[in-house]
Amino acid sequence: MKELQDYRTADYEIDPIYLKRWSPRSFLEKDVPEQVLYSLFEAARWAPSAANVQPWRFVVARTVVDRERFLTFINDGNKAWCRKAPVLVAVISKAVEERFGGKNPSHAFDTGTAWGFLALEAARKGLVTHAMGGFNRQEAKKLLQIPEGFDVQAIVAIGYQGDKAELNETLQEREIPSNRHRVEDFTFEGLFPNE
Repeated sequence: MKELQDYRTADYEIDPIYLKRWSPRSFLEKDVPEQVLYSLFEAARWAPSAANVQPWRFVVARTVVDRERFLTFINDGNKAWCRKAPVLVAVISKAVEERFGGKNPSHAFDTGTAWGFLALEAARKGLVTHAMGGFNRQEAKKLLQIPEGFDVQAIVAIGYQGDKAELNETLQEREIPSNRHRVEDFTFEGLFPNE
């Protein structure tokens, strides 16, 4: 069996938690204790944000009824694997901010940072997370009673990693940690290059 370092390597020294965090699709049908789950939101709480407005919001689905509601607006391809996750979370950002006189230009950026903090804390706690963009945003807003001025950025599955043999054959083939582009591929000195 391959080890994590067979799939992911860092070119520069970093904490191993960054390599450990990846997005499996196989989940155990095992509850996440509330204290553990809410420690992930505690980590998200400390993310930086413009003018400290903290635009992130999370709607958590842990009961069968709440998770079934989420499954009604998640795309079929994602439903195939996420239905076993014990926790589904809608990651929402407050797009309108009175202090900015209207739209908060960094609401999605700041909320993405909070999600990143959450994902790293999950990995630290032995949990896995998988964020999804494949869902009906309008239906999610309606069914979760999200008011105007807020955007649904992603749906995240949270839980303990399961056996990939529980997935269908196509998903089993994809159930490996992905590597990343080299730093030099996305970091430029002085000016953006002509591409």
